[in-house]
Amino acid sequence: MSRSLGIVVPAFRPDIERVSTYVTALHERLDPAEIRVEIDVPADGVVAQLERLPVTVGVSPYRRGKGAAITAGFEALETDVLAFADADGSTPADSMASVVEPVVTDEADLAVGSRRHPDATIHSHQTLARRYLGDGFAFLGRLLLEVDLHDFQCGAKAISAAAWDQVRGHIYEPGFAWDIELIAMAAAVNQRIAEVPIDWEDQPGSTVSPVRTTLSMGRALFVARHRAKQLRDSRLHNAIAASREEQPALIDRDDAEM
Repeated sequence: MSRSLGIVVPAFRPDIERVSTYVTALHERLDPAEIRVEIDVPADGVVAQLERLPVTVGVSPYRRGKGAAITAGFEALETDVLAFADADGSTPADSMASVVEPVVTDEADLAVGSRRHPDATIHSHQTLARRYLGDGFAFLGRLLLEVDLHDFQCGAKAISAAAWDQVRGHIYEPGFAWDIELIAMAAAVNQRIAEVPIDWEDQPGSTVSPVRTTLSMGRALFVARHRAKQLRDSRLHNAIAASREEQPALIDRDDAEM
């Protein structure tokens, strides 16, 4: 029996024409049971435009962040496989199909799209600064999280509903560090992780500032490592956690808390 697929597209100040083109391509190529566009603080008229597309629209009057928006979308989906794709369409529909395939065929619990894989094809490169920061971040990720991936932050991932159920209560990061924590938690509970090389094209208008986010992303790596060690029942990390007051996981927060 084939597995049903749901796709979440997190959006903040999206280019509606680009989103429309991308959603149409995802429908035609992947034939998902549902696509959800999770949009934060939409401008006037944007929701009405989105509702003309073959999508379900989730709206937050607050800026939840990418991770919180994806989490909300995953929680709302009732499909066997949950995927997300960044709204800028940097990962073409054909590549999203490649990312989803290992999970749909039950060859992996979590599939991670990769721009830095040796077999990936980059059609438009990032700035030199962003590439160096990304390469350095990937190196630290492999070192700290003990997960052998070339790319932790690509906006294209898929996970089985059963695997999501295992990790959903251990995801705390509402922003761009969400990807890191998802991978770390999946590895901590011994899920099968597949890295999938993709075609990728850098899109203008990114809401990510590479310099401003470097320190916060570095911190997120250490936090993800700590939480992964907890899941592996490290006495040291359990003791550290017991001495701190922890925020609720994303699934237990309201929009206003994010």
